Amino acid sequence: MTERLPIFPLNAVLYPGLVLPLHVFEERYRRLVADLLAEPEGRPRRFGVLAIKDGREVAPVTEDGGTAGPLDGLGTETGDPLEALYHIGCVADVASVTPQQDGRYELLVTGTTRFRLRAVDTAGPYLVGQCEPIAEQPGNGAGALAGGVERAFRTYQKRLAGARQSSLAGEQELPDDPQVLSYLVAAAAVLEVPVKQRLLACADTTERLAAELDLLRRETALLNWLPSVPAVDLTRQQFSPN
Repeated sequence: MTERLPIFPLNAVLYPGLVLPLHVFEERYRRLVADLLAEPEGRPRRFGVLAIKDGREVAPVTEDGGTAGPLDGLGTETGDPLEALYHIGCVADVASVTPQQDGRYELLVTGTTRFRLRAVDTAGPYLVGQCEPIAEQPGNGAGALAGGVERAFRTYQKRLAGARQSSLAGEQELPDDPQVLSYLVAAAAVLEVPVKQRLLACADTTERLAAELDLLRRETALLNWLPSVPAVDLTRQQFSPN
């Protein structure tokens, strides 16, 4: 069964359980937010987030409060959203909306359920997708892999902090649930969007954890050789188990 959802193309990947701030500045997405706010009280305010394969349309808020500008046509010659967007995304529930005087919005959203884009309607002011939910599967051996991923992630964090000549603000408590851990690590690791997208699209938790274990070991080894590699501050990552 599919559900019609407004689509937010992003130059980032949203994961279930993770919190993401968004700065909405382009007119078509202001309209989307306004339509969500006009929904009757009690109805869920949500949309689908899909990563863009090439180019940027709406950007998450950066550490300095800035955002990337829009790119018309979603970065393709044809402007076909089905070609420009990855087809597996995450539903975003709107936790808070702060209107700005100039008509922009500051949003705080939480990722909930993965979905597969089956079709897209381009007739309106913004994209609307036919979205099919993807059930979460644990796979075989997720629990056994989780411990190794946790250890590798802590080592990775320490190497990354050392590369930035900074210190971690205490040891981060990591979730016990292998599925939740897999999404937190995917969100927190400093990886390119295509790699993050592959982690989102993994068939089950075991596959995601196995991929993360290889990635963390590779990235940690790279940081040992290149200690000046720039990266975001992992201690600022926001996470929600909901």
